[in-house]
Amino acid sequence: MAKKEPEGRSPAEDTEVRIYSLATTVNECIVFLEEAEGNRLLPIWIGLAEGQAIAIRFSGIVLPRPLTHDLLLSAIKSLGWSVEKIVVTDLRENTFYANIHLRRNDEERVVDSRPSDAIAVAVRAGCPMFVKARVFDRCQVLSKPISEKEVSKFKDELKNLKPEDIFKDLMKKPPQPPPEKKKGEGEGREGKDE
Repeated sequence: MAKKEPEGRSPAEDTEVRIYSLATTVNECIVFLEEAEGNRLLPIWIGLAEGQAIAIRFSGIVLPRPLTHDLLLSAIKSLGWSVEKIVVTDLRENTFYANIHLRRNDEERVVDSRPSDAIAVAVRAGCPMFVKARVFDRCQVLSKPISEKEVSKFKDELKNLKPEDIFKDLMKKPPQPPPEKKKGEGEGREGKDE
């Protein structure tokens, strides 16, 4: 069954997203991106350092010295470029891919990036973030909780959520037919002890 896109949006278009939440486990973080005009959430597993870099800037904390993503943005700006947007472009073999779109006057450049780094740059640059439709199609997305009961249930489910829960449909192999028996093979033996 195809997923229904919000009205007025083509399935081929990028979906604008924003950070909904950032959850931390013992050895990794999950950043949840929410549709700007919809109710889908896209969880992306990232490293602790990248999660911290996003959280620091997303929460408005300004450090006295630049972190790596601050340095990257500063270098981009000092060379006359600006960050126009970031796009989560693909999901292959349980790995997300992203691009950072740069602009200088009429010139555009697209830089390959991990989504975590692209998001960390985006929150510093204040630029829009997008997800390609194929990414939503290739993984199990979550729906945003609405009521207090749904929020509570969502938080409880997050405690036990693992990457394989999101990618489980991708990892399923189609059922294989049983191998054909050759004539006479196994006849008269079924159910008998030898």
